[in-house]
Order: sequence, then structure tokens, then C-alpha cells
Amino acid sequence: MGREPETPFWAPAPDGGRVEQPVCTHLGEAVLRPVRHAGKGCEDCGAGTPRVGLLRCLTCGHVGCCDSSPGQHAHAHAEASAHPVAQSCASGARWAWCYPDGLYLVPAGPAPEAVRRLG
Repeated sequence: MGREPETPFWAPAPDGGRVEQPVCTHLGEAVLRPVRHAGKGCEDCGAGTPRVGLLRCLTCGHVGCCDSSPGQHAHAHAEASAHPVAQSCASGARWAWCYPDGLYLVPAGPAPEAVRRLG
């Protein structure tokens, strides 16, 4: 019986090229849940549509294709829904993206207990 992974608490990825480190102003707005993607692909692309990667919205769970894919559906979902943060669905990937702030996010450790109960 496997143990359920803990919901990560996200933080902006360190950026060695900046004197002032970036800040994500949206981390408190979304209920950030771990990715549990069933592998069905982008919810908006037609069957057989080429795509590069998938991202899962950490507010509602919508799965869309990344900005390097022709449809860019994850980005379109973020703009249409005002859900700012999505996590990569790639196996073993440990990053998320904040669309409004244009920042990579990385797990900063387990979320506080109050946030884990929401997931």
C-alpha cells in the first residue's frame, strides 16, 4: 500500500541571473493540488493533434497543452478562468508555472496542514 504524496508548497525557482529574486503574487489564490493526471492528453485538442507537453491547472484540474504546442490550451485556460498556476504533467517533473507572473515554481516542501486538508 503506497503512501499518498504530500501536497507541495510552491515557491519561485531561484534565478541566479537576477539581483532581486522573483516573487509570485498568486500562490495564495489557488488551492494547489498535486498532479493526478490520467494520461488522456489535452482536454481541448482533438485526437492526434501534436503536442509537446501537458500542464494541469492547480485550481480546477483542467489539463491543457503547453505553450510549445500548437494549441497552447493550458495558457488559454489560465487566461479565460483566471486560474494562475499549472503544474507539469510530465513523469517525474517537479515544477509549476505561474502565467501572470511568468515564473517557474518549485516545491518548497510539504504544504502547511491547513492547505493539505483542502486537497
